[in-house]
Amino acid sequence: MHRTLLGIALAAGILGATTTPATADTPDPAPLSCEGQTIDTSAPIHYRTEALIKAPLDTVWNLQTDVEHWPAWQPPVATVQRLDSGPLQPGSSFHWTTPVPASASTPATTLGITSTVQQVVDRQCLRWTGPAVGDGLNIEGGTHVWTFTAVADGVLVQTEENWRGAQVEADISTSTGFLGMGLEAWLTDLRHAVEH
Repeated sequence: MHRTLLGIALAAGILGATTTPATADTPDPAPLSCEGQTIDTSAPIHYRTEALIKAPLDTVWNLQTDVEHWPAWQPPVATVQRLDSGPLQPGSSFHWTTPVPASASTPATTLGITSTVQQVVDRQCLRWTGPAVGDGLNIEGGTHVWTFTAVADGVLVQTEENWRGAQVEADISTSTGFLGMGLEAWLTDLRHAVEH
């Protein structure tokens, strides 16, 4: 599970990221994968986006995978605690928090997210899963996939995530919108951190 809801959406400066929405004339692209594993494609809430970041692959990868330092470059991330040590690997876990303001259906809360790495290929891809829980807000499970591809102008970073849970599935359109804004903000923050 990752990058969530209105607090993150409000922090978004969505310049420069591109989405890959399907239209009636174009089929959905194959889901992003890491070691052949994707998001939960049966989940009703999912979003995919990408951005070209003009920086070396090592720089982008190292910033993204140094999860304990996310708060230094992602304003919506309040805290991060690694639950193990060393480089991210399958089984690595981290707990992080982000404030979420009140909405029409949920109170203001701090969302606690526990992410567990399922797959990682050095400088190529990451996939993690986990729940997000706050007072009055619960995302029972999510899967987040990241891919990193060196290209002529830098790194093409692609990300895709899904959410599950009765509360977020009660309003799929709104939840998908919040998820999308959060992912767009994440890419914007990542680009800004490595390009400036």
